[in-house]
Amino acid sequence: MPNHLAAESSTYLRQHAGQPVDWYPWGEEALARAQREDKPILLSIGYAACHWCHVMSRESFADAATAALMNEGFVCILVDREERPDLDQVYQQVHQLLRRTSGGWPLTIFLSPQGLPFYSGTFFPREAQADQPAFRNVLGSVSTVWREQRAALARQDDALRSALAASEPHADARAVLDASVRDAACQQLAAAFDAEQGGFGAAPKFPHPTDLAFLLQRGRDESDEQALHMALFTLRKMAEGGLYDQIGGGFFRYSVDAQWRVPHFEKMLCDNGVLLALYAQALALTGEPLFRRVVEDTVGWALRDMRSAAGGFHASLAADDAQGHEGRAYVWESEPLRLALSPNEWDVCAAHWGLLDAPDFEGRYWQLRVARPAAALAATLRRPEAMVEELIASARAKLLAQREKRDPRERPARDDKQLTGWNALMITGLARAAAVCQRADWLQAARAALAFLKAERWHGGRLLAGPGQSAFLDDHAFLLEAVLALHDADPHADDLAFATAIAEALLAQFEDPVEGGFFYTRHDAAPLIHRPKTGVDAATPSGNGTAALALQALGRRLDVPRYFAAAERCVDLFAATVRHDPASHTRLLQAALSA
Repeated sequence: MPNHLAAESSTYLRQHAGQPVDWYPWGEEALARAQREDKPILLSIGYAACHWCHVMSRESFADAATAALMNEGFVCILVDREERPDLDQVYQQVHQLLRRTSGGWPLTIFLSPQGLPFYSGTFFPREAQADQPAFRNVLGSVSTVWREQRAALARQDDALRSALAASEPHADARAVLDASVRDAACQQLAAAFDAEQGGFGAAPKFPHPTDLAFLLQRGRDESDEQALHMALFTLRKMAEGGLYDQIGGGFFRYSVDAQWRVPHFEKMLCDNGVLLALYAQALALTGEPLFRRVVEDTVGWALRDMRSAAGGFHASLAADDAQGHEGRAYVWESEPLRLALSPNEWDVCAAHWGLLDAPDFEGRYWQLRVARPAAALAATLRRPEAMVEELIASARAKLLAQREKRDPRERPARDDKQLTGWNALMITGLARAAAVCQRADWLQAARAALAFLKAERWHGGRLLAGPGQSAFLDDHAFLLEAVLALHDADPHADDLAFATAIAEALLAQFEDPVEGGFFYTRHDAAPLIHRPKTGVDAATPSGNGTAALALQALGRRLDVPRYFAAAERCVDLFAATVRHDPASHTRLLQAALSA
């Protein structure tokens, strides 16, 4: 019997439509069935580009015996976190409260029929491992708890509701975001800074683009040499590592090691939009050729691989190819690479990209990285640096052409959804990159993407995140920022009118009229177990921080005091929270500085 996913718009959900699990999308039908049958809900949240989501799908969801246990004990709901970031945000927060550990994807969470979680995890393997139980054992244990410990679960529900309520920001007139708080943020980042490899913390290592933008701005505006060094050193290390696609351009999600050598191979539009704007900022500040190459090649990747015929941008490229092999679209064996190049190109590029060293992926493949810079190679080989650079560039073009000719089964799957917020991030990146590099064609691409959003996602004063899908705070904040960035680079007569319309929708549909700040969901959205206000920066900047900055920017252009007032209320609401952990709220700190 088919499950309930075949007609869904999400690529990720449709990928599970033929499985023996009786999957439902999130909605009234599934929730009503759970309440009617007094059955717990098994909620799995993932996305199409996620490697471990597909591993769990192959190992467990496609397995008939495991599916039978799921169907017998639970109402099973599958969610694409890119279509329902509100659900993902709430249940990731709950997972952190229940397990006292960070979340991730796939998120596996067990709910009461009323939607309150009582157990959670992320990836569960088919067979038990040293630190993880087998998924089938988890299913059995959770079923037992549900049958035998309902009173204890009810007490846990009350504690969970209280913890969620306590997690929300509350205004404190004594909390001021002055220079000392910005100093504290820099000290926090310095304490976590990897002085040898750049970045913050240990493996797995993420780019932290909002933190780097904060440090760049501080270094530029306040002549803080330490802040500037942390930012620029990290940007260089990321650009020279395997985190960056040395052949095709664009960044992968994160590095599995502390040296930025081997990435988790998914490529996300949102990450690359934010990083494009960041590298454009670094290029404007330094003029470094490395940053220029990253900017040019990342734009090249976005326009070549991610742009739709309608002018918008698709969401992601998967970590796996169609045969389930992670990273195979990007890594190389030595001999095929050598045969693709001329002898002179091979002599230079084998050293430049690290093929003289041991393979770093699965014991037989190389993920290309800048192991030896062109200047150092030129000195070693006693050749002009320009000649070495030319050989690297010609080799890169040949390898990209060869990659494009590969069997479609060896290419990463693309999730074709066009998300409003992520498109806005790419528009901002393109606009800022075009302004630095003086590229009218990039501005045209940004304009085309904005035209797509205005035509397809803006209807009667309401913004959509996707077809038929209500937009969230981030969609509004990122789009307002994008319109202003594009107007700065390429002013059009109707830009500020559209920006004003977005700002008015943001204030009317999301602002808390009592406490200040912005909810993640609209006032008329279907209620969930919690309605958060997001202030923490993650892979993308926080919606509240971005909204405050964008409202300030629009207020300055139009001299509208209430935009400044709304931004001030937002900053004031989060002030005590930011003072407690400033490095996690650098976008809000920037808004406080700009007030």
